[in-house]
Amino acid sequence: MDAKVLRRQKIRYNIRKKIAGAAGKPRLSVFRSNTEIYVQLIDDVNGATLASASSKDKDIQAQKAPKTEKSKLVGAAIARKAQELGITTVVFDRGGYLYHGRVKAVAEAAREAGLKF
Repeated sequence: MDAKVLRRQKIRYNIRKKIAGAAGKPRLSVFRSNTEIYVQLIDDVNGATLASASSKDKDIQAQKAPKTEKSKLVGAAIARKAQELGITTVVFDRGGYLYHGRVKAVAEAAREAGLKF
């Protein structure tokens, strides 16, 4: 494996030691690929994904926008889905990525749409 991937993996494991999501306060997990971004609300107690959103969703993909703008749309979408499930607070899991750029855009958009971290 690539050194960069291994480094992120180690950071990810250290983050996961400290945080875990429950049904009432799920974990908002972010995965960022080169072209897309994916977020999930995860209940770690039951090992279940409660909701997910990504830049591959039809309504988001239809918009021709830069990746950071799409990330904001993904953040707003996951917040909307969480509120439909009655979830207001989450634990943010940056997934080993720096809290910068697209990861930060997702978090800020989710906050603006009503999620509390």
